[in-house]
Amino acid sequence: MSAALSRLSINQETIKQWSLPELTEGCVKAGIGQVGLWRAPVQEYGVERAAQLVKDAGLTVTSLCRGGFLTAVDPAERARALDDNRAAVDEAAALSTDTLVLVSGGLPSGEKDLYAARERIADALGELGPYAQERGVRLAIEPLHPMFASDRCVVSTLSQALDLAERFPAEQVGVVVDAYHIWWDDQAPAQIARAGAGGRIHSFQLADWITPLPAGVLVGRGQLGDGCVDFRAMRRQVEATGFDGPIEVEIFNEDLWARDGAEVLAEVASRYLEHAC
Repeated sequence: MSAALSRLSINQETIKQWSLPELTEGCVKAGIGQVGLWRAPVQEYGVERAAQLVKDAGLTVTSLCRGGFLTAVDPAERARALDDNRAAVDEAAALSTDTLVLVSGGLPSGEKDLYAARERIADALGELGPYAQERGVRLAIEPLHPMFASDRCVVSTLSQALDLAERFPAEQVGVVVDAYHIWWDDQAPAQIARAGAGGRIHSFQLADWITPLPAGVLVGRGQLGDGCVDFRAMRRQVEATGFDGPIEVEIFNEDLWARDGAEVLAEVASRYLEHAC
């Protein structure tokens, strides 16, 4: 593995067209030693089997995505969400990753109170944090761009994420610094410093912001260098806090998924070196 690529992690969704065996083989061939995994394809392959596959390939799992969706009002829905998140923690532990990414959840049907929804997230973290810590897993709250606040994530800024995380020990709850979701926020640099000072940067992710957004905004992330995010500046801000962990490229993009996986992987590595190093 080259020193320049030593911190690069390839998120599984970036090359969604590849199976898990193809991803592990491709990363090994490309000299990339780290991957971020998603629960659905891991479950389909088999958690224990996936853990062994990655281990045998000599790869490190930098994160598992995703837990969360913790804003339900209905007690039965809340109980199901907590059970699912405990299962996600167990899966992360089985994969030997210390980071479970949380997408917190949007507003339940008929609800309009963002503050109350965030308080329900805090209540859930109070139950899940100790469970995760006992298993060597940290919960990483990922703030999503405000366009997702209604249906996917009522936590839209690093400040909001840290306001939740700081109620709990850093070994239990931290945050994801995702360039795609926070590049627009003029408070992001100060909040990155705040997160780093508290030891709460549990994941650092990259994807570019491109416009116009596609009709399906979930798959609107751009290849590094195709949009307007200053990755090098954000990396400097993150590393100024002392963070020296993996840098995970997580791109949801149908054009990339339609291409040859090896070609996409090579391009991601090249763009990472060009725009983020």
